[in-house]
Amino acid sequence: MLALGGATLGILFAYVGIKGVVSLIPDGFIPREVVIRLNLPVLLFSLGAAVVTVVLFGLAPAAQTARRNIAEPLKDSGKGVGSGFRGGRLRNVLVVAEIALSLMLLVGAGLLMRTFVVLQQVDLGFNPDNILVARLPFPRGTYKTAMEKQRFFQQLLPRLHALPGVVAATETSTLPPYGGIGTLLDIPGKTHTEEWRGLFQLVSEGYAPTLGLRLTRGRMLSADDVNGARKMAVVNETLVKRYFGAEDPIGRQAKLSMLETFPDGPVPNPIFEIVGVIADAKNNGVQDPAQPEVLIPYTMTGGFERGILVRTSGEPAGMLNSVRKEIWAIDRGVALTNIGTLNEFLRQFTYAAPRFSLILLSVFAGVGLVLVAIGVYSVIAYTVSQQIHEIGIRMALGAQRADVLRLILRVTLRLVVIGVVLGLLGSLGVMKVLASQVWGVSPRDPVTLVSVVGAMSLAALAASYFPARRAMNVNPNVALRGE
Repeated sequence: MLALGGATLGILFAYVGIKGVVSLIPDGFIPREVVIRLNLPVLLFSLGAAVVTVVLFGLAPAAQTARRNIAEPLKDSGKGVGSGFRGGRLRNVLVVAEIALSLMLLVGAGLLMRTFVVLQQVDLGFNPDNILVARLPFPRGTYKTAMEKQRFFQQLLPRLHALPGVVAATETSTLPPYGGIGTLLDIPGKTHTEEWRGLFQLVSEGYAPTLGLRLTRGRMLSADDVNGARKMAVVNETLVKRYFGAEDPIGRQAKLSMLETFPDGPVPNPIFEIVGVIADAKNNGVQDPAQPEVLIPYTMTGGFERGILVRTSGEPAGMLNSVRKEIWAIDRGVALTNIGTLNEFLRQFTYAAPRFSLILLSVFAGVGLVLVAIGVYSVIAYTVSQQIHEIGIRMALGAQRADVLRLILRVTLRLVVIGVVLGLLGSLGVMKVLASQVWGVSPRDPVTLVSVVGAMSLAALAASYFPARRAMNVNPNVALRGE
C-alpha cells in the first residue's frame, strides 16, 4: 500500500513537473527531435523502484523483529529504561545518508545560484536596456553589393531616427555580446611569428551611441566615414594592449586579412587607419574576456548578414510595429527575424542554460531538504514515543524541561554533524562535476558552504522541534502509570 500510494502520488508530481521543466529548456540545450514525456518504460521503472524500495526497507525491521528475543524488550521495559536514544542504528544511518546526499545537492545548487547571480552582474561594457534588435535577411538575389546595402540603410536609419521615442539607431553585422567576424590581423610595421587574430564589425556611425560604448581616445566613426566608405576604424582597448603595447595607436593601421579573400564582396588592400579607441565591451560571450575588435564602416562590403539596433526612451517592444512599418515602407520583401529586445536576447542565449541548470538542481535539492526534515522528524518522533517511560523517570528524578530538550537536540545534532561532514566530503566530487558550469565563483566558495550547512542544520533542528516539545511536556505521573 505504501509503495503503490507513493508511486501514484510521485507519478502525478512527475507529470506536472515534466510539463514545467520542458517549458524551461533553452533552445539548443538538447536536440529538437528529442521528446520528453512520461512514457510507459518510465512509469514501469518508477513503480518497480518504489515497490523494491518499500519492500527492501520494510523487510529490514521485519527481519530484525523476527530475530529478536521477546524477553529482552520486556526486560528493558521492566527496568524502565529503553534503548531508543542509544539504539535505532539503521534509522540513524538512513537519516545521516539523507543529510549527506541532500547537502551535496544543496552545495551544487548553491554554486549554480552564485554563478547565475555573478553572470547577471558582469559589466558588459555596454548598456543593453531599452534596445530593440532585429535581423534583416534580405530577399535572395537582392542587396548583394555594398552600394545596394548602403542605399537601403541610408533610407532606413533616418526614418528610424525620426520615430517618436527613438534615441539612436544603427546598422550592425552581429549582435553583442557575441559580436564580431573572425579575421587574421596584421599591424603594418610590426613583425610577429604567431598568428594575430581578432574580430571586426560592420557598423554605421550610430553604433557607439546606440550601445553606449565609451570612447577613451580619438574619435568615433563619422557619417562621412560611413557614407564615403573610408578605410577608417575604431578599435577596442584589448587590441591596443595586445598588439600596440604602450604605443599610441591613433593614426596607425590595421589590416583585416579576411576581407581581402572574402568571396562575397572582397575588399582590396583592407588596411584601415585607426581613428579611435573604445573601452572593452563583451564580444565573445559574457563569461570570456573581450577579444581584439575593430569597428569599420558597413559600406565597405556587401557581404555578411545585417541587422539593426534601435535605442528607445521607453519600452522597446512597443516600437516593434513602427520599426517594421518603416522597413516595409522601403522594401516589403525584407523579412525580420530574431526580433525582440537585447535583454530578451541575453536571457535567451546567455542566461537561459545557467538558469535551467540552477532550477533543475534546486528542485532536486529542495526535495532532498524536505526528505531530510521528514527523516529527522520521523526518527526523533519515533524515538520519543518509544522513550516516554524513560523520559518520565528522568523528570520524576528531577530532570527539567531544558534537560529533556538538550537530550533530544543532542541526538539530532549528532546525526546532523555526521551527515554534514560526510556531505562536505562528497561535495568535493560534486564540485569537480560542476566545474565546467561554475563561473566567477570558487568551487569551494565559503559563502555557499556556510549557507548550505546552516540551512541544512536549521531544517533538521526545526524538524525535531515538535518531538522535542512533546518530550518536554511529558507528565511523569501519566508516563509511569501508562507503563
